[in-house]
Amino acid sequence: MPLYNHLKVHRARLGLNQADLGKLVGVSRQTISLIEREDYSPSITLALKLAKIFDCQVEDIFEYVQESGEDEQE
Repeated sequence: MPLYNHLKVHRARLGLNQADLGKLVGVSRQTISLIEREDYSPSITLALKLAKIFDCQVEDIFEYVQESGEDEQE
């Protein structure tokens, strides 16, 4: 899935480690690690919680890049 993120950058900006961020949004350190490695796509609820913690838009953290040949659906 072509979903990229800048979670680690935002987390570092606030001086949080993965465990601290996980506690703030109600998930484990492992979940934060998986998201940062782009091995796991967060739920909409989790993405919104992260954006609220960082005082930014979800799109500032997560970026969807359409793969070539992929049909746009609206």
